[in-house]
Amino acid sequence: MDKKINKAVILLIDFITINLAWLTFFYFRVESGLFQLITSPEMYISMIVVYIYWLLVFFFVGMYRTWFALSRFDEISVLLKSTFFGVLILFSIIFFDDFTHGVQSSNRYLIFIYWGFIFIYVSAGRILVRSIQRNLLIRGIGRRNAIIVGFNKKSMEVADEILNHRGLGLDILGFIEVSEDNLEKEYKGFRVLGKVDRITDIISNKEIREVIIGLEHHDEDILVEIISKCENRDVGIKIVPDLYDILSGQAKTMQLYGLPLIDINPQLMPEWEKKIKRLLDIIIAFIAIIFSLPLIILVGIAIKIDSNGPVFYRQERTGKDGKTFKIFKFRSMVVDAEKNTGPIWSKKDDPRVTRVGKIVRKVRIDEIPQMINVLKGDMSLVGPRPERPFFVEKLAKEIPYYKRRLKVKPGVTGWAQIKHKYDESVEDVREKLKYDLFYIENMSLRMDFKILFRTVFVVFFGKGHYD
Repeated sequence: MDKKINKAVILLIDFITINLAWLTFFYFRVESGLFQLITSPEMYISMIVVYIYWLLVFFFVGMYRTWFALSRFDEISVLLKSTFFGVLILFSIIFFDDFTHGVQSSNRYLIFIYWGFIFIYVSAGRILVRSIQRNLLIRGIGRRNAIIVGFNKKSMEVADEILNHRGLGLDILGFIEVSEDNLEKEYKGFRVLGKVDRITDIISNKEIREVIIGLEHHDEDILVEIISKCENRDVGIKIVPDLYDILSGQAKTMQLYGLPLIDINPQLMPEWEKKIKRLLDIIIAFIAIIFSLPLIILVGIAIKIDSNGPVFYRQERTGKDGKTFKIFKFRSMVVDAEKNTGPIWSKKDDPRVTRVGKIVRKVRIDEIPQMINVLKGDMSLVGPRPERPFFVEKLAKEIPYYKRRLKVKPGVTGWAQIKHKYDESVEDVREKLKYDLFYIENMSLRMDFKILFRTVFVVFFGKGHYD
């Protein structure tokens, strides 16, 4: 099923089941006469409010994202957790409202009966939709063409799983190989269609929608080429897990029945989340600048007293899609720190760092001026650390997937920044890339809030690292 149609169907079935759950609970709680009522609530207004509430909860936990081969059990598990915590929030709101108005009620615990209604109704609706989808796929409606990259034991196991489970909705059209030795071979009637250098032509000619990569460990370098060729095409890209360590060690996995797959080209933030993320960037950056003005003045004075040179410095960095911009920071090093060395990474106890610079780096207030970059749209509050063009090109040659960081805006803070120290070597960058890729593969407002809270903790307790 087309992703947009699929999402529309799920939204429709949720609309029906959420409101049915509320109507059932309303008649049980209000119309049945079994319980004493202090006031009689208006049914339809409350129903609209409750529906909007659950819509926001389900969006927030990712229940409207498009997943490949998500099992019904996994979907119901996510629904169970999201409805439980959603009901806990409702219970807390009701309890607080009763407490502030001096209302003593023993019936507020009935909200957990409502939890049973909404979980059962929405689960039934989702299972119905998924069962219909699966039956349509088995009958040949809405199926997608797939190719498997690699011709080895691993790729053949993938082919066997797909052949044995028509409910996946995938039709194998053949294999893509990395060497000429296997070009004339076939497996269970599926022949090798060509080498990797022809993959884009094969995708176009065969109307391929899924590319499943089952390469051997020694073919890692080919993986970069495959992804670069497929990335801008309307295909899903999945890897069989031996190559997992190349990505991040933490990316989302999908289960192709018994066989786990890694989706390395998942849907990132939906448009509505991107707009909210940008709005929050503007609001928080503006507030941060206003409230930190006294601190900016004090730090500026300290920098001027401590060493000669400007308070701020601007440096070229690489942003989203490789576009360069000038980043703003408090100056924490001596003027012309790289005059005799050219671009180099800083190190622990770096002699170029001034006395005030050590302090502002320790508590990370040297990042405050970057709020200007956030307001301009060059950066976001949360994202991978912006790197200099010189190092971007250098690292891209040494580390697979490094430029994938450029798929999103760089951030003032990020998952890599709070999980690992600043860069001193290529190995540090390689390690932090795992965290950056994890963030990119799992972008959500929820994750941004988690990173922001962790950043506040790091700054408050002075857990920063040297730059």
